[in-house]
Amino acid sequence: MSEKIKPQHLSRKSILYVRQSSPYQVLNSLESQKLQYAMEARLISLGWSEVEVIDEDLGRSAGGNVTRSGFERMVAQVCLGEVGAVRAREVSRFARNSHEWQQLVEVCRVVDTLLVDQETVYSPRISNDRLLLGLKGSLNEYELDLLRQRASEARVQKARRGEVISHCPIGYIKSQDNDEHGILQKD
Repeated sequence: MSEKIKPQHLSRKSILYVRQSSPYQVLNSLESQKLQYAMEARLISLGWSEVEVIDEDLGRSAGGNVTRSGFERMVAQVCLGEVGAVRAREVSRFARNSHEWQQLVEVCRVVDTLLVDQETVYSPRISNDRLLLGLKGSLNEYELDLLRQRASEARVQKARRGEVISHCPIGYIKSQDNDEHGILQKD
């Protein structure tokens, strides 16, 4: 058990946050879900008797463009001082944008809630832990930007090779000519 876990943390419930970024992952990455749900046993082994699993954000990205009611509910419960620890398999499950990440870390610091991932128990009240959490949050946001950049570059390269397939706007048909301009004609 970590020395950071105190009786005041164990007297409150813990929250296990389970999330995958897309509906495709929810349907096809079942092992990831099993690994995330299995973390409930780890919280119990650390001393929590009450573990609430929040999984309503399965299939929703943490990139900031989608409303995640589970994340909002988790943050609200932390703000009310009801939670001793929040846990995710990796901290990127919580948020991939600085605003949401910093909000969670700061609220946890104020109300003395621990953050737990598969490797470590973090106390945002400890400056070194706060520094590590800040770095992990920045790296997660950078990783998401890098993935978007790679996807965009791949699409451009595919277009240069003439391999991009797109649909015509409504009311137009693709010409039967095999010219390189793909001229559209009005219906």
